Order: sequence, then structure tokens, then C-alpha cells
Amino acid sequence: MKKLSSFLKPYWLLIILALFLMIVELGVELLQPLFIAKIIDDGILQKDLSVVIKWGGIMVGLSIFSFLGGIVNSFTASHVSQSFGHDVRKSLFSKIQAFSFANLNNIPTSSLITRMTNDVTQLQNTVFMGLRIMARAPLIVIGGAIMAMTVDLKLSLVLVISIPILVFFLVWVMKRAAKLFKLVQKKLDGVNNVMRENLTGMRLIKAFLRKEHEIGRFDGANDELKRKTMTSLRLIETTMPVLMLVMNGAILVILWLGSGYITTGDIQVGEVVAIVNYATRIAASLSVFSWLITVISRAKASADRVTEIFETPIDIYEGKKEIRSDGIKGGGIKFLDVSFRYPGTDNAVLKHLNFSIDPGGSLAIMGATGSGKTSLFQLIPRLYEADGGSILIDEQNVKDFPLDTLRKKIGYVPQEALLFSGTIKNNIAWGKEGATDEEVKEAAMHAQVHGTVMKLPKQYETLLGQKGVNLSGGQKQRLSIARALVRKPKILLLDDSTSALDLKTESKLLSALKSYTCTTIIITQKISTAMEADKILLLENGEVLAEGKHEELIHTSELYRKIVHSQFGEEGIAIEPKNFSQ
Repeated sequence: MKKLSSFLKPYWLLIILALFLMIVELGVELLQPLFIAKIIDDGILQKDLSVVIKWGGIMVGLSIFSFLGGIVNSFTASHVSQSFGHDVRKSLFSKIQAFSFANLNNIPTSSLITRMTNDVTQLQNTVFMGLRIMARAPLIVIGGAIMAMTVDLKLSLVLVISIPILVFFLVWVMKRAAKLFKLVQKKLDGVNNVMRENLTGMRLIKAFLRKEHEIGRFDGANDELKRKTMTSLRLIETTMPVLMLVMNGAILVILWLGSGYITTGDIQVGEVVAIVNYATRIAASLSVFSWLITVISRAKASADRVTEIFETPIDIYEGKKEIRSDGIKGGGIKFLDVSFRYPGTDNAVLKHLNFSIDPGGSLAIMGATGSGKTSLFQLIPRLYEADGGSILIDEQNVKDFPLDTLRKKIGYVPQEALLFSGTIKNNIAWGKEGATDEEVKEAAMHAQVHGTVMKLPKQYETLLGQKGVNLSGGQKQRLSIARALVRKPKILLLDDSTSALDLKTESKLLSALKSYTCTTIIITQKISTAMEADKILLLENGEVLAEGKHEELIHTSELYRKIVHSQFGEEGIAIEPKNFSQ
């Protein structure tokens, strides 16, 4: 909560103004029963119309002043709450952008979306209610009890006894409700997760006729959300009957005792009316508490979830700013006894890797699914941190590079081509801030996608659907490669990024890479691609099984020979490799 309260500091003057105006409204409301008592005792009972007009005029004047203060208070509270929500969302988004892959693995995407939308909205509404009306209820209860005691101490003891009992009851309900609403928010995460997966995989669901299965999944998550929400609201609703029972009982006792005191002359009629008026206002304020408990309990649950994001430690620290701040020069890479396991797992994905690539050289990585190829890639730009050993770029440990400096010179094309909504030009230029039209076109030409783009009606201004649904797999891969090439990287990482390309297009792409002075690492299952690299690395179960050039591995690795034979037959042994690096 301390972290979240810091977002209110820039608006402290407006908060003071809103609270002051709310107190003005409250003061007017608390004074009205006294004025009513004055009108009854000194005006109506004494048949003095001037007293009625005098105090009635004061009540009207104060009410108008309170009304105007309420309008200003409402505008001020709205400005503070909206600004608070804006700042929290902005800061949350920035924190999530700094998350490593390990952080993102710990908190599901659906939960992050819920926290940035629903949870922040809950907090935003709570701030508004707090400045507008939330504090009025407890202040009216306290202020009403005090004012009642100033009118008559004996009669107001009924309120002094009943109010603490109700406060303890409400505190218990609030604590219980906060836990329940935290579960409600988790169930909401579950519903969002099912919806997100369903909408993302809609085409696959239709292809496999899994509509009924998905409806069942959603119904299950939706029913859980409904059940938890009903349990929470049922608890809240029990507060209203208890509050009304106690407070109406207190009013009856006040009337019964008051009639006796009037008979004995210990109290005047107007004073009894004033105390009953205060009791009625306190009862009305306590009835608002059931609603306040809902708001505060939801806000408490949301605050805990939002604070969890802010307090999540980033497990990848920034490098030493003074070291190699000029960036990567040659791009030579060395893996020295590198091991890695994913956070929260026991089995190592990579085990004691040792290999090197000369600056400007090329390396093809091959291996079965699950051999650790993609995991190896993710260690180079420090998307994950290695558990053991060292990774050197230009003889400098990658951990010593500032993250921005390191990643700025790396072109990374992931296994799944991910495109964003927008134009083709924007998607390519996304790889380099401020990329010119010429740079975008050049990258597209080298990625062998320029010809395809030029055939489209709006060419580079063609709008892409979500995740590029209006493009083929090969077109999406080539656009992803163009996005990496536009930044003129010193290290180019291609994670099976040519799998959807035909041999002719792939050959042209690899030839075009000769114009880039960069170290190239490519994960591939194609011997035709691997054999053109300077060196081939065979991985199996996270370990280096074999390393060398195509013609060397043909003679030294049984597994490599089997892969060649499976793709080319016996004649594949005699194929001459062509190098695609400089």
C-alpha cells in the first residue's frame, strides 16, 4: 500500500481541497439537527415565527454553500482518481516491460491483463469514493455521536454503547471479505485466461471441432467466478440486517427514554428530536458500510495484486554502464562451461556447453526437439540468465553489458513469427526506432519479401490483421527476418526462421546475408541450410554431441550421417557445401 500511496503525492493539494470540501459538507449536515432543535424549542413551541425564519434561512444558506462545495469536490476527486489510475497503469506497464522471461513465466499473461485493467480500475474508483463520499460515513458516525452527547449525555449513551459493537462487527466482516474478494480476482484471472486462449486459437478450435469442449472449459471457469462472487456478496449482505436491527433498536430505546425525560422535564422535545435525527443519520451511514466493505475489500485485494507486480524483483540485473557502453563491435561469441535450467525446475536444459564463433562467422545448430536449441539462443541477449559458466561477446561477459547496449546490436527472430497490428512498413521498422523508408525496403529485399509486398494493393502501407493472419507462414517469417535485419545487427539469431521457406527462397536469403557484417547463428532442421555455415553444432539433451564443418561431421558423427541420409539419401554425402558468411 505504501507503494501505491506514493502515486497520490503529486496531487496532495487537490486531495486536501477535496477533503476540506467534504468536511464542509459534513459540518453542515451535522449542524442541521441542532438548527431543527432550535426551531422546534424556540420557534414552534414558543410560537415565534421570527426564530423559525431566522434559523430556517441559515439552514437554507448553508445547504446551498454545501451543495456548491460538493460539486467542486466531485470534480476534484474525479481528477485525482483518474490521474492516479493513469499513473499506476503507466508504471505497471513499464515494470512489466522490464520483466525477464522468468518473471513472465511466474505470472500468467491473463493475470497481468486483469491487474492492469480491472484491479487498477477498482483502486481508481476507491480513490474517487474516498475523496467524495467514503470518509463521510465513518465521520458522520463519529461526529453524530459526539454532537448527540453535546445535546444530552444520558440519552446519547445508547449510541455510545451500540456503535462500538457494530464497528467491531464491520471490521470482522471487512477482513473476511478481503480474503474472499482476493479469490474472486483469481477466478477472474481464470476466466480471462480461458477467453484469451479461446480467441487466440479460434481457428484451431474450429478445425478440430472442439467448440463444445471450449464451451465446457469456459462454463467451468465462469461458474467458479460466480460461486466465489456470490459467497463474497452473501457475506456482505448479512451486514445490512444486523446494522438495521441494532440501530433501529437504539432509536426505539432513545424514543422510549426520551418520552420519560420529557415528562420529568429533564430534556426538551427539540433535543430528543435532534438526538433521534443524529441516530437516524448514523443508521443511514452505517447502512452505507455494507457497500463500503465491498469497495474496500475489493480494493484491498486489488492493491495486493498490483503491489505484487511492483515488488516482483527483476532477476536480470543491468550490466556495468561504464563497461563497453559503445556496444558490440565484432560479435564474436564464446560459451564457456554454460549450464542452464528454467526457474522452478530441477532438470538442466543445457549442460556444460563449450563452443565459440569467430566475429562475422556463422554457426548452424541442429538437434531434436527439446535438445535446448532455443534455450541457448535466449541466453545470448539475456532473456534468461545462465546458471553456470560464462557467455562472452567480444571477450566481454554478457552480464557486464547494459541490457539496452547488448540487445540493440542483436537481431533476434523467434521460432514463432509474431507480427503486430499495423502496416507492413511499421512492422519492419519496429526493429529499429526511426528506420527510414529506404532502410525498410532494403531489409525487405534482403529478407526476400519485397516482391511479395509490392504485389499487395497498398504495398508497404498494407494493414496486417492480428498476428498477421492475412499472410502465409513463409511471408510472416520473412517479415520477421526483415524486422531483425533493419537494425543492422552485429549478431543475428535465426530460430528455425526459414522452416516455411522453399529451398530457392531460402538460398537467396542466405546469400543476401553476406552483405551484413554480423555473426550469424541459425537453428535449423535442414541439412541444406546447416552445411553452408562455417560450423555445425549438434545438440542432444542439452549437451554438445558433435561440432565441426559439414565434411568433418559426415565422417565423425553417426547421428549427422543419419540426418543427411534421411534428407538426401546416400548421394547427400557428396554434396559440396557453400558458405553464407563473409
